[in-house]
Amino acid sequence: MANQVNNSFERRANHLLRLLQLCGGCVPLHRLQFQFSDSVIQTLLDKELVQVQNTGRGFLLEIAEDF
Repeated sequence: MANQVNNSFERRANHLLRLLQLCGGCVPLHRLQFQFSDSVIQTLLDKELVQVQNTGRGFLLEIAEDF
């Protein structure tokens, strides 16, 4: 059962990365919080695949330059 949870979690993380790529590399963070759990977003941040940018009017989740 734990393996199914990990596979589902990885699929959600990969889906988020693909979504970011399709949207030009960045998306307002508030738009993602209804579709993706905080733990999925935090995992990608921990792996340094994405980064958060403060625009002064909100936060953007964007693909890390190294990725």
